[in-house]
Amino acid sequence: MFKKKAGATTKAKTTGKTRSNGPAAGKRADAGGKIKVRMYRQGLGDCFLISFPREGGKTFYMMIDCGVILGTPNAGDIMQKVVADIANTTKTADHPDGHIDLLVVTHEHWDHLSGFLQAQDVFKDLHVEKVWLAWTEDPKDALANELRARHQALRVALAQTAARMGVSGNSDAAQEVSSMLEFFGATGSGTTTDALKFVKGLTTSIRYCHPSDDPEQFDGVKANVYVLGPPHDKKQIMKYTPSTKNPETYGLAAADYFLGGVGPALVDDDTSMPFDSSFQVPLAAAQQMPFFQRLYWGEDPNSSQKDQSWRRIDGAWLDSGSSLALQLDSATNNTSLALAIELENGDVLLFAADAQVGNCLSWQDLRWESGGRAVTGPDLLRRVKLYKAGHHGSHNATLREKGLEMMENLDVVLIPVDHAMALKKRWGNMPLPELVKRMKEIAKGGVLRVDEPVPDELKGRVDDQELYFEISV
Repeated sequence: MFKKKAGATTKAKTTGKTRSNGPAAGKRADAGGKIKVRMYRQGLGDCFLISFPREGGKTFYMMIDCGVILGTPNAGDIMQKVVADIANTTKTADHPDGHIDLLVVTHEHWDHLSGFLQAQDVFKDLHVEKVWLAWTEDPKDALANELRARHQALRVALAQTAARMGVSGNSDAAQEVSSMLEFFGATGSGTTTDALKFVKGLTTSIRYCHPSDDPEQFDGVKANVYVLGPPHDKKQIMKYTPSTKNPETYGLAAADYFLGGVGPALVDDDTSMPFDSSFQVPLAAAQQMPFFQRLYWGEDPNSSQKDQSWRRIDGAWLDSGSSLALQLDSATNNTSLALAIELENGDVLLFAADAQVGNCLSWQDLRWESGGRAVTGPDLLRRVKLYKAGHHGSHNATLREKGLEMMENLDVVLIPVDHAMALKKRWGNMPLPELVKRMKEIAKGGVLRVDEPVPDELKGRVDDQELYFEISV
């Protein structure tokens, strides 16, 4: 985004309240310093750096994702600046080129991964101690391999669909499908698959996270990290937010129909096209033939419906491509690694990545034993102090009754969104106005978006920089 601030940089301050329902009740989380959450302003994409004070005066650095949406102007230069800032912020005498104690990569979308390729020369010098990925990236997990194979096959089929849509003259639908496929890259910089491979090469310490895992506590850091999702359940991963335009028919079952039926017809040498090749007339040739010009492109003076385009079926059989592209997008979002970070005073930082309804609903059934006490998913939600809004504030990520309405302790919402870019991508409700309005009503401190200035209610608490916003908790 790189929007200039309107005044001098302000220093962050903490509101630090004590609670009685968390670990080591009564103690301040910032007793030895401040926990800082830095949200980078690269545009439509996620990149966060969280700094935890550590016993002994050192700092524990946790980084979550690093990407920006395809089509962002000067994306490579921007991500170079972002990663260079991370390296400069985290450098020590032991690691003069910077270090990350824990790198979290939430899911395989370009707007969360692109920076690992666009700034890989900086990353190669940056010391990364540990990497966390969701179990959906584990090559030894059978369900992960099944989901990955289906997604890959659907990506190939949809790419062919977009090409055929363009040839048939359905440019709007072709653009819609292509914009969804852009989440996986396929640019000169590489793909999301390339980015994940690069990430896995940054360290030998890689963990594939499950919600059933015990909470993690890092050496010298007074916080517990809980894995909320994705659920190891295909039905829950397939459950997406219902809508009037695209109801609950969009799941992996639809992909099976597409890949087994329409999908094969997209391959040039396949015989399952609607008509055998001996009965086909190439579109370009048909446009030059008087018969087709008169009856399919021209006007009928004897009909009240003069436009003859309704007769053509050249691209009609491809119309399911747009909704299947949405399904692929949702299926990948629902594999997001979602984390709840419980601070020493009981407050919780919730980083939901792009998790959608099935992933989020699964948190209601989670339960852990930690330090002789029971901790549940609903308990963590009630104690959320800072919420990184799911899927850039979209309608299909933040739940109502079993999500935002439960966050009775909510202070600040962070939304990494660029509405102007979303409009260019034809995502006019990113972020959803009704959702943002409700967030502002519930969050006692306010809502911070990367594409807008710091709101008045948060001034004095946010370090307002051109490259990032940083708030202390």
